[in-house]
Amino acid sequence: MSRTAPSRHGATGPPERLPSGFAEAVDAAERRGWDEVARLAEVLAEIERGADIDAARSALTLLVGTPKAVARLDENARRRLWWSPRSRPAIDAVMSHLNSSAIGPIGLALASTHADGRVRETAVARIVAAPVAELMPFLLLRTTDWVQQVRDRARAGLALLLADDLAAMLPAALGMALLIDGRLRGGFARTQLTAALTTAPVALRQRLAASPDREQRRLVFDTGLAQRWWRIEQLLAFAESDADIRIRSRAAEAACREAVWTRRTATLQRLARSAHSEVRVQALTGLSRAGYDDQVSPYLDDESALVRAVARDAVRRAGGDALAHYRRAVAQEVPALGAVAGLAETGSSGDAASIELLLAHPDAELRAQAVLGLLQLDAVPAGKVIALLRDPSADVVRVAGAVLRRRNVAVPAALLWELLGDGRAELRLAGYRFLRAGTGATQLRAALILAADADPRLAGRGRADATRLARDVAVRDQRRPSPRALTVTAGELADLEEVIARAAESLGAETTAVLLSLRGTR
Repeated sequence: MSRTAPSRHGATGPPERLPSGFAEAVDAAERRGWDEVARLAEVLAEIERGADIDAARSALTLLVGTPKAVARLDENARRRLWWSPRSRPAIDAVMSHLNSSAIGPIGLALASTHADGRVRETAVARIVAAPVAELMPFLLLRTTDWVQQVRDRARAGLALLLADDLAAMLPAALGMALLIDGRLRGGFARTQLTAALTTAPVALRQRLAASPDREQRRLVFDTGLAQRWWRIEQLLAFAESDADIRIRSRAAEAACREAVWTRRTATLQRLARSAHSEVRVQALTGLSRAGYDDQVSPYLDDESALVRAVARDAVRRAGGDALAHYRRAVAQEVPALGAVAGLAETGSSGDAASIELLLAHPDAELRAQAVLGLLQLDAVPAGKVIALLRDPSADVVRVAGAVLRRRNVAVPAALLWELLGDGRAELRLAGYRFLRAGTGATQLRAALILAADADPRLAGRGRADATRLARDVAVRDQRRPSPRALTVTAGELADLEEVIARAAESLGAETTAVLLSLRGTR
């Protein structure tokens, strides 16, 4: 089947004629075990034997977008691939063409991972002599090679290729350079590419700054800040629309600093309206430094704690009373969430009563915020918050449970078992989170019940915990017990027989057999 192969970095390769499932093989090699990596190598060798240059380029284009898969292929090649009876024949067939014009780009890629340093050096020389952008990740791996001759040739080749065709080679190399940066001898590639980036034309910088890969965008953005590439309009675009919080924050900081120096109040006001709190806090700080505290004070009720803190500081300088504002705001029929949080931050235990009234508010977000506010004031009313474990809102149930556990509030066991059997998944999870902190028998019973849950996510969690507990109990019988080992008596295990039977299908035969076998050994 013919289709166009987009890489993860937006590049589009030549028309594909690849075996079906090639993209899935790349993903599996990136995320799973060595067998999947070996399978990817075999598929690559199959494509190479087909002598279809377009298919080979398309395959490598996909790999350029997954540097981790390339790195795992390289690592696996030395550990297993070149010694594997399964993979060796196909790979050897490709290698037989190494010194001839018949070898294609995939053959050179595989040769660059060979266990023999002389083969790797030959592959590097051929990659440099007839450069293909899709082979850059393989070349970068060889810049960290443990054989100096291979390493030196790859490093010289990298400098040469970047100088000859920066627009093609730099985007293909960046992902791998960032991946290997922390490795032994891996810093060379990043240093070389960063230096090349500083000489890149504007169009290439802008293309790289829009990469879907966060680490690449960070490198380009940080280099641009250091080199003063970005005009204030570009900084505003980063601050308002980039998907990465670190880039947004740094761009907003740089834009606001320049706006304060140049008295561009409109720029600060624009960023203060941002949907991102890290941008708003930079803008409001800039407005305060520029002497516009009156424009910062209205943000007292912001949902961000940092923004509220900046606004309170502005109110203090203006001689206002932020605490009085919060007390008035919380008394409103529908107070702002930030006002409730602000009162908890600045108030005292005497303000707990007004926040406690919100536990019965029709708005679920306010109920959840009230619970958090009472926690901050160290005034959690145990009974009322326990009642919220059956709240109609899943978020309120989650927050109430987290606060009760943090305060070590004793919740009635009967209620917890009721919750574990409730029809709502969020209530079952809430009950389970408390029960898994109980005795060994309680933990095991709860995990077995959850393992048979109709919700696959909850069942998976229960199955994992039950398997772990079964293993721990079994190990306790066989070896010296550790301080964390669970204690489950024979009687307790016998009482769990029915629960074990209900969960058997989910647990699997091995875990079920372990649990049943323990009944007579304790």
